[in-house]
Amino acid sequence: MGAAGPSVPAATQASSPWIYRPWLDLIVGCGAWSAPLLAIAAWLTPSHTHGWAVAFYLLAIIFNYPHFMATIYRAYHTREQFEKYKFFTLHLTVLMVITAVMLHASYRLVPWVFTLYICWSPWHYTGQNYGLMMMFARRAGAQVTPTERRWLHAAFVASYVMLLTSFMTGGSSDPLILSLGLPAKITLPVRLVLAIVFAAFTFIAFRPLVQRSGTRAMAAPLTLVLTQFLWFVLPTLLELHAAYQIPQTRYSSGILAVLHSAQYLWIASYYQRREARAAGHSSWRVAGYFVTLIVGGIALFVPGPWLVSYIFHYDFTTSFLIFTALVNIHHFLLDGALWKLRDSRVASLLIDPGAAAQTGPQKAPAKRAAKKASREAAPAATPTRAKKLLASPAFQLSLVGLLFLWGGLDQLHFALGTDESNLPSLLRASQLNPYDSMLQARIASASTKAGQKDDAVAALIRAVAINPENAGLQHAAARAMIEDGRYTDAYEHYHRMLETFPRDSDALINYGLLAAKLSHPQEAVDSWEKAVGLAPDQPNVHLYLAQALDQRNEHAAAARHWNAFLKLAAAHPDDPASTPAQLDSATLQLADDEARLNHKDAAMAGYLSAIALAQRDKNLQLESIAIAHLGDYQEKMGDAAGAAHSFQRGLALDAKLLDPRSEAFDWFNYGQFLRRRGVDPELAYACYLRAEILLGGKGGDNQQTVETARREVEMLLGKKAAAVQKNLSELLKRAQNLPASAFQ
Repeated sequence: MGAAGPSVPAATQASSPWIYRPWLDLIVGCGAWSAPLLAIAAWLTPSHTHGWAVAFYLLAIIFNYPHFMATIYRAYHTREQFEKYKFFTLHLTVLMVITAVMLHASYRLVPWVFTLYICWSPWHYTGQNYGLMMMFARRAGAQVTPTERRWLHAAFVASYVMLLTSFMTGGSSDPLILSLGLPAKITLPVRLVLAIVFAAFTFIAFRPLVQRSGTRAMAAPLTLVLTQFLWFVLPTLLELHAAYQIPQTRYSSGILAVLHSAQYLWIASYYQRREARAAGHSSWRVAGYFVTLIVGGIALFVPGPWLVSYIFHYDFTTSFLIFTALVNIHHFLLDGALWKLRDSRVASLLIDPGAAAQTGPQKAPAKRAAKKASREAAPAATPTRAKKLLASPAFQLSLVGLLFLWGGLDQLHFALGTDESNLPSLLRASQLNPYDSMLQARIASASTKAGQKDDAVAALIRAVAINPENAGLQHAAARAMIEDGRYTDAYEHYHRMLETFPRDSDALINYGLLAAKLSHPQEAVDSWEKAVGLAPDQPNVHLYLAQALDQRNEHAAAARHWNAFLKLAAAHPDDPASTPAQLDSATLQLADDEARLNHKDAAMAGYLSAIALAQRDKNLQLESIAIAHLGDYQEKMGDAAGAAHSFQRGLALDAKLLDPRSEAFDWFNYGQFLRRRGVDPELAYACYLRAEILLGGKGGDNQQTVETARREVEMLLGKKAAAVQKNLSELLKRAQNLPASAFQ
């Protein structure tokens, strides 16, 4: 409903301000039942997800669909109305049909239109609440000044903007809804200011109104203000206080849509009854009108997606969402043109019932006489066979019956297809319509829970075939293949997916991982480099690239990606790749690359940092490795004393590790160091013996390397080797405590 215009006088005090009865008007028309129904919805939804969804889908046939048809009925049921609003009834309708074809042809356009519908819906609800508030105020005889009207309008706009800002805060969890991704630290004060604006402007406007007209007369307008608060302001305040996220889709098309639709049917039925009686149609009945709306509502929403799905094998869910968005948008535009209180006819029927009742019957005979004269003057037209068929009661009854059956089938399909834990139910739903990608995805989920991995993969492959432009389904299919060990299939799947989504960074990253696993290293690097170009802020892709480049001995490039990974991991500590162990390991590997590039200061700082991080995280294994790498680098730089200290420090740490294999390597490396430095060969021999004992014959090639080194020194020692074996513990202790002076 539009804003009230100044040209129509307020109703007299003698006229009743109520539409039907006070209790019905306040509960339904003014939304007084919003508080309990919203509370019940919030309480029941988490624990009764499927039942709640089925209930809402049933309510759509009773309330939502008919409320759209009520607008269509009013605009199209007479030639006069059709011509009056021809831009909306003809030209806009043609535009919507063309748009529907375009959306079915290009899935990538769907999120834009669907987001428009979701964000426009609360504005449409706001307009209706505001229009009804002004209607009730004028029916009660209140003189609303232009200034007061502007205050109220600004308050309602502020409440809508407040909700819209919440919708646009942060990223969207729904791929069909686009979000500006506004940071909460910016939108938080904005939303608080808008809440204050709503409260202040409402108070400023209503204070003089209540003083002039009394609280009783303002009961309905005040209730509508409370409804606006419950629908828009309160959810946002709850979100700010308790980190409660407003779900855009469910909020705009769930319980709020039902409340709005019931409110709309309440006022539309009143208007149509008064208009019919003003035109002299005494046979008009609300029951027949409501049946017409239900049948028309089914015709608007149900046949289209089913026919598109079956004829073109198009995704049923996507088609349904397209029809939903476009029918809503058409409704918003047409409804805005129809319901304007500054339209004298609308105002006379809604605001001044006494005047309408008097003028209506007087005008009706004149209109009927004019129509009769026109018919008599015009030559009689012979009805065509098609017109006779359409006018036939049998045909009309058959059509009504067909639509009711179709609506029932649609309800059954929804009820069966949304029971996510019931695989047989889901399979029966797929028999009703096999071209439903979301249903196939639910079948895959239920099959996975039942341990039927092959069936899950097959269902997701069917889902992708139905809607190949849904990136989420593509990823789900690939993950299912990976979980089932079908790496080659997943690799080929991602290859095909990237032809459709060449800029999908997650697909590029996963394709690279599979390419590396299947021994296609160049493809892996190429894929990851593309991913870095598209998503340079993802830590994991830098990690994969650094590891791959190190394997190819491209250490300078690897070092750049190790650096990038460490910086991004520090900035995104919640990222799955930013684990303490991975950070410690990356720091060590960066130090190794700096050492290979002869960046002395950077390498030393890196090794010391890796050791410190490992100590902080109590990662003894990595600390031991980092100390060993530091020792090797110190020796390379000519710091023999420093290297010896590092090797000895590592051996002391090995005693806490309880890892014989790791300790064996450290003893062997220390023995090698002692040989290179020309220290007592008996000590080197003792180190080799200790390493050989720790490996216990299970070291493979490493075992052979240790044994070869031990034999070489043993031959040099000759008879002294037996003495070393006899005093092994003493010699090991001596080797572990050699002073720095022994290496100068």
